Amino acid sequence: MSSPVNDKDRFTIVGQPLPKIDAWAKVTGETRYADDLVLPRMAFGKLLRSPHAHALIKQIDTARARALPGVYAVITGHDLPRVKFGILPVSQDEEALCTEKVRMVGDAVAAVAAVDEETADAACRLIEVEYQPLPALMSIQESLAHPEVRIHEYGDGPNVHKNVALQFGDVEAALAASHLVREDVYYFEGNTHLPMEQHAAVAHHGPDGKLTLWSSTQTPHYVHRLLTKILDLPGAHIRVIAAPVGGGFGGKLDPFAHEIAACKLSQLTGRPVKIACTREEVFYIHRGRHPVLMWIRTGFTRDGDITGCHLRTWLDGGAYGSYGVASTFYTGVINPVTYKMPVYKFEGARVFTNKPPCGPKRGHGTPQPRFALECQLDRAAEQLGLDPADLRKRILQEPFTKTANHLTVTTIGLGECIDKVVEASGWRDKRERFAAATATPKPLWQSRTRKGIGIAGSAYMTGAGTAIYWNNMPHSGVIVRADRSGGVSILCGATDIGQGSDSILAYLPAEVLGLEPKDVHVHPADTSLTPVDLGSYSSRVTLMCGVAAIQAATRLRAAIARAVAAKLEVAPERLAFRERKVGVPEDWDKAVPFAQAVELGEAMHGVLAFPGSYAPPKRAGKYKGGGVGPSPCYSYSACVVELTVDEDTGWIELGEIWIAHDIGRALNPLLVEGQVEGSVYMGIGEALMEGQVFRKGLHKHPSMLEYKSPTTLETPAIHTFLVETDDPEGPFGAKEAGQGPLLPVIPAIANAIYNAVGVRIDQVPITPDMVLRGLELRRQGKPARIGPDKLPLFRFKEPLAVESAFGQPADAIAIRPFADPTP
Repeated sequence: MSSPVNDKDRFTIVGQPLPKIDAWAKVTGETRYADDLVLPRMAFGKLLRSPHAHALIKQIDTARARALPGVYAVITGHDLPRVKFGILPVSQDEEALCTEKVRMVGDAVAAVAAVDEETADAACRLIEVEYQPLPALMSIQESLAHPEVRIHEYGDGPNVHKNVALQFGDVEAALAASHLVREDVYYFEGNTHLPMEQHAAVAHHGPDGKLTLWSSTQTPHYVHRLLTKILDLPGAHIRVIAAPVGGGFGGKLDPFAHEIAACKLSQLTGRPVKIACTREEVFYIHRGRHPVLMWIRTGFTRDGDITGCHLRTWLDGGAYGSYGVASTFYTGVINPVTYKMPVYKFEGARVFTNKPPCGPKRGHGTPQPRFALECQLDRAAEQLGLDPADLRKRILQEPFTKTANHLTVTTIGLGECIDKVVEASGWRDKRERFAAATATPKPLWQSRTRKGIGIAGSAYMTGAGTAIYWNNMPHSGVIVRADRSGGVSILCGATDIGQGSDSILAYLPAEVLGLEPKDVHVHPADTSLTPVDLGSYSSRVTLMCGVAAIQAATRLRAAIARAVAAKLEVAPERLAFRERKVGVPEDWDKAVPFAQAVELGEAMHGVLAFPGSYAPPKRAGKYKGGGVGPSPCYSYSACVVELTVDEDTGWIELGEIWIAHDIGRALNPLLVEGQVEGSVYMGIGEALMEGQVFRKGLHKHPSMLEYKSPTTLETPAIHTFLVETDDPEGPFGAKEAGQGPLLPVIPAIANAIYNAVGVRIDQVPITPDMVLRGLELRRQGKPARIGPDKLPLFRFKEPLAVESAFGQPADAIAIRPFADPTP
C-alpha cells in the first residue's frame, strides 16, 4: 500500500490554500457561540464583584436580593464546597466565590440567577457586603517592600509566589573571559488578550442529576477535571462542551468563577443558567501578559559569539497563581534554543500583587525576555561593529543538538528566515542610509521625520512536552470512523479558537484517505463524546492532534485496503487512495469508490472506527524545573520593521513589516499566513500602545474604547514568507504558526526606532512621550535611553547547578509513545 506520509509529490490536500471548514458559518453568522445558546426555562446569572483591591469580608447579607421578584437563587462561597482550586496542581489558591478575603478588584463574592439579566443585575446591587479594607500592593516593588501585608499565606516568601534559580555551567568564568559584556535592564508592561468574544457559559443540571456545561473555553478537559473537585460531583456525571470560541489567545485557559457559579445555580434552580461576562469583567479576569522587569548580562567574543548569559526576571503575577509557576520558567528557558549559549544562568521570581492574575497570552512568558535579548543583541552588534543580521546568523543554534539547559532542537530554519527578510526589505542599504541620516540635523523648515529599520529573531515551542498534571497517558487522542455513505467522522477533544484546528483535523484524514475535506465531519471538544485533548495552548494542537489524526486515519486506511485488496485480488501495498476511490494506480478503471470500499471494510472487520494517540517524546531535563520548556520541536521567526518617527511629536508610523516563519511544512499556506499576520498585528499593539495600567486599585481603562489596540489604519503592509524545514516530529513535517511570529515584532520595532532617531527605549509599550524624552536627553548630550533604572531588593535562592548540555547531539527516540511499530 503506497503511503502518503511525507511523500511530498503525492500531496493533494496538504499545501493547498483552502478555506477553513467553518468559514462560511462564521461569515454568515450561523456559528452559535456560548452567549448565543438559549435553552428552555433558562435563567440568567450575574456575579457580584469586589470594588476593593484587598479586603477582608466581614459579612454578606443577601436577604434583599432574594426577596426581589424574578430572582430564582442567590449564592455565596458558603454554598459551595470549601475547596480551593487552580489550573496548576502547585497553585490551588482560588475560590469561585470568595468567603473570607478579596485580593483584587473584580473578585467574585456572590452570584444571582434570575428571570433576565436586568433582574439579576439589580439583585446583585441589593446584596450588602461589609468589607474591612487592607493595604493594596499594586507593584512588584510594593509587594516586596511590605512583607507584613500578606496577599497569600503560601509561596517562596512573603508575597513571592515562585523563586527559581538555575545555572548551566560556569557563567561568571565565561563572562570574565569575554571581549564584551553587556548589562541591560528592560521592562515589559502587562496587557490583555482582547478577544472579540467575551467569556460566557451555560450550565444545565438535568433531571437525571447530570451536569452539562457549554463554555467559551480553550481547555474543556481541565475544566471538567476541576469541576469534579469544586462541585464535589462524580466526573462521570459532568459533561463539558467547548462552544465555538470567538478568540482566546490564552485568556480562556483557566477555570473561571462564572462557569462554576452557573453550574451551582443550575443545580439549585433546576434550570439552565447562562452567565455572560461584560467587557469590563473580562479586563479583570483576563489572565493576560505578565508585566516583567528584566536584567540581562551577556558576554560576547570579538567576533560576536555569545560566551554566556545571565538573565533575571521579576514577574508581576497579580492576585492568584494561575499558570504563574510555568510563566516564571518560560521567561527564562526558551531563549537558548535560538542562539548558541554555551553556559546559561536564569533567576526568576513571580510576585503576588493586588491586580488581576496574569497567565498565558500568545507566546506565554517568552515575548518579554525575547524583547530584552534581541534589543541587547543590537547593542552588542553596534559596539562590535557588526551588522545585526550577520551577528544573529553567526550565532544560530545548530539543528539536532541540545541547548545548555537540556532542550532539544530539531530542525531550525532561522538562517533562511533572516536571509529572506533581509533581502526583501533592502535591509543592508536602508540600515546604513537611515543611520547616517539620523546623525545629520534637519533645518526647522524641513519635515522632521526620520526613517528607521530594525531586525529581530525568535523561537517558540510547538506544544509543551509535559502535561499540566504529570501522567503517562496521551496528550491528544482522536477517533476516526468511516461511514457507509463514504463520509468520515473525526472525534477529538481539541478546541478551535480561531486558529483553524478543526480544519487541520479535516485536511489530514482527507489526505491519508484520498478524500476532500468536506467529506470529513469534525466533532470537537465534548468530554462525553471525544477522546481527551489537553487543550488549545502552547501551539500544541496541530502537531499533537495532527499526528494522532494521521495515525487513526492510517489505521482506517489499512483496514479498508485489506478488504479492497481481497476484492481486487491484489496485495494491499499496491493500492492508492485518491479522488474518493481506492485502487491500483496502473489499473485505475477498476478502482472502488470510497463508499463501496467502506462497505467492503465493514463486511470484513465490522465497524470501522480507529483511535489515534499522541504523547511527546520524553526529553525533559533531569533536574527540578526541567519539565518546563521541552517541546517536540521549535518554530523560528525573523522580522524586519521599517518605520518613521516624527521628531516634533514623537509619533511612530509603521511603514512595512517583513516576517519569515519556519513552519516546518505549511499544511495550509492560507491559514498559516493568517496566523503569522495575526501575530504581527498583536505584536504591533503590544509594542506601541497596549498596557494594563492601574490607578488606586482600579483598571485605568477597562473598555475597548479606551484600551488602545491597532486597527486596520495602524496596521502596515505585511510581507509574509514561509520557510519549510520538514520537521520529523510534526504531522507531515509541520510546526506551529499561531504564537511564535509575534515574538520578534516588538524588539524589531524598538531597534528600528533607535535606527531612526538614536534613542534606545527599553520598555514597552513605546509611546510618543518616551521618544520625545529620549530626544531631549540626546540634545542635552546625555545617554538617550528611556527605561527602568532600578531593580527590586530581592534575594534569589541559591541556584541549582546543572551541567551544561550545550552542543550535545539530540537523543535518538527509539520508541515513541503510542506509535505503531514501523513495518
